[in-house]
Amino acid sequence: MADVLTRMWRELSERPEGPLAFRFYIQPLMAMLFAVRDGIKDARAGRPAYFWALFTDKPNRRKLLRSGWNSVDKICIFAFVLDTLYQLFVLKGLRPIQGMLVAVLLALVPYVLLRGPVNRLARALQHRRASEQE
Repeated sequence: MADVLTRMWRELSERPEGPLAFRFYIQPLMAMLFAVRDGIKDARAGRPAYFWALFTDKPNRRKLLRSGWNSVDKICIFAFVLDTLYQLFVLKGLRPIQGMLVAVLLALVPYVLLRGPVNRLARALQHRRASEQE
């Protein structure tokens, strides 16, 4: 078991330096752009920070998860497909768990971590503009 985990960690750590390394920049950037877009929409609608709401807003949790997934689904799938291609060409085999882990790290994590702070920043800017107009 330890051998499998060691091999998996080694293979994962080599990905950013090998072929298709551009995806380690493009996919998180796309996820961040969608997080900014959705965070601003959340602020305009008066919704709470996304990540916080996932834990505290039980009645709307499913809706929140669906909204987040609809924003990053294509990016996450694209990350998985590109990693599968990497596995086939470089590792000469398939490692679906590694592919899912890479997709989550490149698409979901940046999105979830950024959407809430963008919401709070946009809300603060809205309050500041409203105060200046009064």
